[in-house]
Parts: sequence; C-alpha cells; structure tokens
Amino acid sequence: MRFGDRAQAGRLLAARLGHLRDRNVVVLAVPRGGVPVAVEVASALCAALDVVVVRKLGLPFQPEVAAGAIGEGGVRVLDRRVQRLSGVTNAELATVEHEQRRELLRRLRRYRLSRAIRVKGRTVIVVDDGVATGASARAACQVARARGAARVVFATPVCPPDVISLLRQDADEVVAVTTPPELDAVGRHYDDFRQVSDAEVIRALTPPATSSPPLGRGARQRSIEVPVGRVRLEGDLAVPDHPIASVVFAQAGAGAGHSSRTRHLAAELNRAGVATVLAGLLTHEEELDRAAVSDVNLLGHRLTAVTRWARGEANHRLLPVGCFGIGNGAAAALRAAADPRSDLCAVVSLSGQLDLAEPWLGRVRPPTLLVVGSADERGIALHERLVPRLRCERRLVVVRGANERFEEPDALDTAARLARDWFTGHLTSSARPSA
Repeated sequence: MRFGDRAQAGRLLAARLGHLRDRNVVVLAVPRGGVPVAVEVASALCAALDVVVVRKLGLPFQPEVAAGAIGEGGVRVLDRRVQRLSGVTNAELATVEHEQRRELLRRLRRYRLSRAIRVKGRTVIVVDDGVATGASARAACQVARARGAARVVFATPVCPPDVISLLRQDADEVVAVTTPPELDAVGRHYDDFRQVSDAEVIRALTPPATSSPPLGRGARQRSIEVPVGRVRLEGDLAVPDHPIASVVFAQAGAGAGHSSRTRHLAAELNRAGVATVLAGLLTHEEELDRAAVSDVNLLGHRLTAVTRWARGEANHRLLPVGCFGIGNGAAAALRAAADPRSDLCAVVSLSGQLDLAEPWLGRVRPPTLLVVGSADERGIALHERLVPRLRCERRLVVVRGANERFEEPDALDTAARLARDWFTGHLTSSARPSA
C-alpha cells in the first residue's frame, strides 16, 4: 500500500483510531515527519496536539541504521543486537549520543513553544509517519509513560509485523494502516515524502490568532452517513442557529478524519451562519485507488447525491445549497454543477484541477469563484487556459504568497474569507421563499 502524502496517511490512520474518540486523548507527534500525520489524527479526534522529541542513535559509519534512540526526560533505548552485530564501541556510541542530545535539546527549544500539554492520567496517542526498526518509537512511548500517561497507543501509517510485536513492550496498543513483511525505507510507501521543515512543525503546533475553531464549535454537529448506491459515505454535518444556507464540501477522499484545512474553511462558514456538510466522496478502500481519486464522473455523481441528501434534510429544505471543492474535489464540484439535478446555487473552487472537469465547464451555470495561490505556477496556467470556458458568472482570485496547499500563514484565512463572502452573497440571494 502506498500513500499520496503524509496528510492522506494521517486521514487513513485516523479512521483506524475512531474507537478512541471521547477518551480524553492527547496526540503526541514525533517530529518532524510525524507532525503532518498527527495533525490529521488530532483533528479527527478533536484532541490536543503536542510533540514528543526523540532522536535516533545511528551507527557512526551507517547513520540510517539505529543502534538505539534517546528521548526527552533522559529516556534511552539501546538495541543490543545491532550493537553486537555492528561492533560499534561504547565510546563511538557515546559520541553519537552526545551529538544527538544537542539536537534533541535544540528541537525541544524550537518546538516546545509553551509548557508541555499535561498527559498524566490520559490516553496518549504517539504518532510517527512510519517505523522501520522501532528504537525511536519505543523511546517516544517510554517518554509518554514517564510523563504519567494512563494508556499509551502507538499509531503509524506503516510498520512491519515484527516491529509491532516489539513495540507492544512499551505501548498498550499499536495501530498501523499497512504492515509490510519487510521494510527497508519508510519513504518508499509514499508518493510525496518531502522533508518536513521546522517552520511547518511550528505552524502546525501554533495556530494563527485568527485561526478558526474546530468544526462544529458554535454549531450543532453530528456524524452522518449518506447512502449512494451500494456504498455509504461518511461525514459530518454542522448547523449553526438559524442557518441562512448550506454548503457541501467536495474532497476526493473518505469522510472520516477530514483535514484540518477543510475544518478551518468550514468553521468560517459556520460563523457566518452557513451549515456545512463534510462528506467524503470515496470509501476508505477507494481512497487508495488512484483511478477512483481522479474519476470525476464517479465523484460528481456522488456529490450530486450528497447535495440532494442535504436538500432532503428536514431543516434544510428551504435552504439554498452551494458546493466548496478542493483539488480533485473542485473538478467534481464543477461536474456536479453541470448536472441540473444537483440544483447548486454557487460554487467555490480552491486549487481546483480544472483539466479533469474540462468536458463539462461550458455547462456549469451556478456563479463560480476560483481561488489559486500565486506560487502555484501550474495551477495559474491551468486556470488562465480553462476559466474562459465557463459561461456562468465567474471570478478568478490569485492569493499572493500562497502555494497549492495554502500552507502559508494567513493564506488559508484569505481563502476562507473569499469563500464566505462568495457564498453569503450568492446563496442568500438564491434563498427560496418559505411556504
């Protein structure tokens, strides 16, 4: 099994951890690679997020091979088998440990921006992006235990079975999405395994002052299942008091564990009085199929079914419905907007893959806002070529300094405000008169 990137792996991992929701959970990420995975897990479980800092003790002549690991609070784990087979001396290992201890302290000062989140008496989920030998994972679990965790769960997208057995010495439960018999490199299970920077870690741990609250705060929230043919799509419905409209989010993924980015956008709409439906357009198994992720006909058909479900809700029958599409989900939104059965009143596309929806662009009728980042050169070229094919009311906005994922400070807030204004302006003018 391969993952598109760490965020997708985190969403799939979160789906395996649903039984821990409402268990007074704290998520501790192993930086740096474990942080993007842990962000998705914490978001899905509505849990606090912090880091647990550990460092691998690599062999001096082969640093990728771990002879042990160290962790904050003086934790130290040694692999006597590796030491014996490699012939590394205690003096050599002490030199490596001295260097890694300095890096551990640097990362603690860099990442621990305030007091560590209290874990005593709580369930702690330790998250990393993958495990090959288990030394660092064991050290992280021991740190959590030393800080007083009542229960320690180690969770990762990829881990071999023999290492899972090893980790059970230090964790009460081990959860992995895929368990290959042999694992020589974690990165081989990812399409995108770029190095995570310190800046990305800090952004994940320090939401901007203007960031949105979790989905549903200030709005009534419940989990939903939308039947579409033989599948049931999972999602969340959030309804503020006296809603003025409803917006369905379209993402080419499964419903459990929606990304923090999507929840941020939805929360902005909730505050403006707009109900939001976050339903995955694929099942968890389908999300792993690249063909399904880019099948706009399939995604558009399911999105139309979700919008019709939203209209059928007893409290929503008089509300105009819009659609917010992201990435491939934006192509699905435009495909659905070309289908009169969806009865959409407005569309917003964020970093949309317009080429996937090219055959249907001329049939889109709802007013459409298209948002792209200025650093996304391919996206800008794509929009400049295809946006003129839209015959509906349209607006293209390039957000300065934003990349394809809108990860930069303030970029996502800007996109959220643009979408809020577009939806409230166009959906309220489309509101149906009450009976």
